[in-house]
Order: sequence, then structure tokens, then C-alpha cells
Amino acid sequence: MPSQPDIRLLLAVLAPLIGAAAVMASGRRPNLREGCSLAAALILFGLTLSLAADVRAGQTLHYELFHLLPGLSIALRADSLSMIFAVAASGLWVLTVFYAAGYMRGLEEHAQTRFNTCFALALFGAIGCAFADNLLTLYLFYEIVSICTYPLVAHHQDEESYEGARKYLVYLTTTAKGLVLPAMVGIYVLSGTLDFATNIQTGILPPAAHHTLVTVLYVCCILGFAKNGIMPLHNWLPSAMVAPTPVSALLHAVAVVKVGVFSTVRVMLYVFGVDTMDTLGLGLPTAYFVSITILAASIIALSKDNLKARLAYSTVSQLSYIVLGVALLKPAGIAGGLLHIANHAFAKITLFFCAGAIYVATHKKEISQMSGLGRTMPFTFGAFALAALSMIGAPPVGGFVSKWYMVLGALDAGSLGILAVLLASTLLNAAYFVPVVYSAFFGKVPAGEEGHHHGEAPLAMLIPLTLTALISVIIGFYPDFFMDFAKGVLP
Repeated sequence: MPSQPDIRLLLAVLAPLIGAAAVMASGRRPNLREGCSLAAALILFGLTLSLAADVRAGQTLHYELFHLLPGLSIALRADSLSMIFAVAASGLWVLTVFYAAGYMRGLEEHAQTRFNTCFALALFGAIGCAFADNLLTLYLFYEIVSICTYPLVAHHQDEESYEGARKYLVYLTTTAKGLVLPAMVGIYVLSGTLDFATNIQTGILPPAAHHTLVTVLYVCCILGFAKNGIMPLHNWLPSAMVAPTPVSALLHAVAVVKVGVFSTVRVMLYVFGVDTMDTLGLGLPTAYFVSITILAASIIALSKDNLKARLAYSTVSQLSYIVLGVALLKPAGIAGGLLHIANHAFAKITLFFCAGAIYVATHKKEISQMSGLGRTMPFTFGAFALAALSMIGAPPVGGFVSKWYMVLGALDAGSLGILAVLLASTLLNAAYFVPVVYSAFFGKVPAGEEGHHHGEAPLAMLIPLTLTALISVIIGFYPDFFMDFAKGVLP
């Protein structure tokens, strides 16, 4: 069906921006401040769901803000790919508002108004990326996310947090300006437009000419969107773990890394397209390239005793599954990779929610200190176990479905090497998650703590992490909602 202008797109993008302004204005009244965050999150989620209903019915919705030059504009659109990211991000923001309030108040953190304002601004950038209609709009909102999340990473305002925040900002802005920006110029010169294609088969770059230049532009985009965590430009991500846990959850599940991998996938499919990537032989080499990240990050995760550090390297690994699935250039692989955007979001935010709940309840950060803790925090570690199963790719949780489709994609592509990568990485995922769960439920309580019962974190934290874990299970049994959008991307 033809594209239709729809004001809901603009309202959806503006909702978190207006919410950020309301949070600043109500900063002296904490309950009102959190109420403004919640209202903005609910409005955004409602608008996103209403858009999703129309996209599922076969419509592509569009709203142009500024027309600059032929083929160059600031414009928004909602299609199947954008809805996967937008629905997951907006839905998780609602739950994160409750969780962040419990965490920040439980630890009596400073600068909570700044924290909530930047949180909303980060969602403004993320939703703008989700609904970007062209590469220029995507780039602008991508940079907004980088800038608005800097104060969140530097929240504690000590030497360690400032160092992590500097590395975070330097990595992300340097790669965007040094690689993506020149690639945009090259793409515009070759194609005369930065508008995303209407389908993934053709893209906007013809494969017949300029083979070398198109390949260079492709590499610049894959590496330039460094929020995707692909090695060797991944080191900002573990360093950003100095931030409060709600920020880590935002970084690793909702806004930052998903913006990176979403942008990468959007450009792969809607700028270069399946035909061009296939003609230039870019598909399987990309899959093998990101396989290095999948395996190496998993091995590094095994060596980390700090829970958030282990989860950080897990994120580095898991993000590359999404790129791998798409790079197979087969319908099953693409669908599996896109579905993993949502599956990883719900499972990984659960894991970080659990890490924060453990810290608030016990002030423990190291896995070696958590032996026996599952018996006094059964809901937290039960949710952790379910989310870990999704990361491993075991049934009945959502991660199994997306990885199963990636396996089918690898078989369709005739690549036993990629099949071996998926199997090896699954075993590595189990190796760094299963001992955490086993030790928590069946390990001995550390000496000196035998009679101490920590109990669960506050309900404001416990309820969101329980809900996100349950949603991961529901997606495993009923993946059709997100899978319909993933299949809607296919030609």
C-alpha cells in the first residue's frame, strides 16, 4: 500500500522529548517527576502500538518534517522493521521507569532529576532512529543518543565514571563522524538519495557499477555504527558499566546498543539491499566477521567475576547474532536476526534488572559472592534463570525461536561454518550463565553469612524484572507478534 502521512509518528518522537521537559520542570517533587516519566512512557507506548496495528495491516506510514534537497530530507516512517525496535523500546521504557525509581531511591542516588531527564532524551533519540525514513535522519538521532547518554554513564561523577564516559563518547562520536558521515556522502553521490528503499531486495545502490567503492561504503557503515558492539570497536561498552544499573539496562537492552545494531541492519537491508550484498559477495564474509565477536566476547565473559562485566561481554556477543542472521541473506536467517532484536531486549534487560536488584538488596557485585543467594532471592534468580535460557537459546524462552531461525538460515545458505559458530556460541553461553544460576540456588552460603537473609529487592524493582522475564517466556510460546513484523520485512 502507498505511504500515508501520519501525525502519530511525530507525536511518538516528541513524547519522550516533552517528557524530558516535564521531568526538569518537576524536579523538586520526586513523585511528580517520576509521574511525568511514566506518563511520557505510556503515551509513547500507546502511540507505538497504534502505529503497529496499521503496519501489521500492510501500511507504511510517513511524516516529513523538513525537505532540504532532492533525495535529502528529515522524515519519519513506520514500517515492519521499525516496529520491532519501537515496540520493544517503548514497552521496556514503561517498566524501566518503575525499576529506576526503586533503584535510585533505594540507594539514595544524587542528581535523580538529571538522570530521569537524560533517560527520556535517550529514548527520544532511540525512537527517532526507529522511525527514521532515511540515512540522514537516522544519523542525526543516532548522534542524539550518544550525547544524551553521556551524563548517564558519567552519573557517579568520579574518576572511573568520567573515564568510562569519555571513552564511550569518543568511540561513538568518532566512528560516526569518521566513517558513517563520509559513507553518507558517498551513498548520496552514487544514488542521488539517502531515502531508504521500499523493500530489502534492491536497496538504493545498484550493484552493477563501482564495486570497490560500494564495498568500502558498506564497511564504513558496518564499523561506523559502533554502538553495535562489533569488535574491535567494542571496548566502550564494558567501560560504560560504571553507570548505575538502570543505565546499564538502557545501554544494553533498549536504547544504545539496539540503536547501533538496528542502524546497521537498516543500512544493510534498505541502503545496500540483498541483491547488491549478494552480487558483491558481502553476505557470508560479514557473517564470518561478526562470528569472531560472537565467540571472542563469549570467551572473555567466562573470565569475568563481576556480574555486570559478564553481562556486558554477553551483550557484545549477542548483538552480533542479529547482524549474522541478516548477513546470511536468506529469509529464515533475516527473520531470526530481526526477531532477536526483541528477544535480546527483553532477556538482557531482565538480567541487568536482576543485577541491580541483587546490588540494592545485598551490595554484592561479584558472582563468587552470590553463592546460595538464590534461596533468599528466589524471584530475582528465577527471573535471571529464565532470561539466561533465552540468551543461551534454549526452549521455551524467546531466544530459542530466533536462534532456531538463524540455524535454518545457515542451512539455507549452505554454511556449515556458521552452523558450527551457532553451536559453539550456544555452549559458551551456557558455560558463563549456568554456573551463576547453579551456584545461587545450590551453592554454599559464604562463610560468616550463614544466618543472614537478605531478602528480595523492593517491589518497584522486583515486579518489572519478573514481568520482563515472563514476557521472554511468552515470546517463546507465542512469537507471532514480533515474527509477523520480521516476516513483513522480507520481500
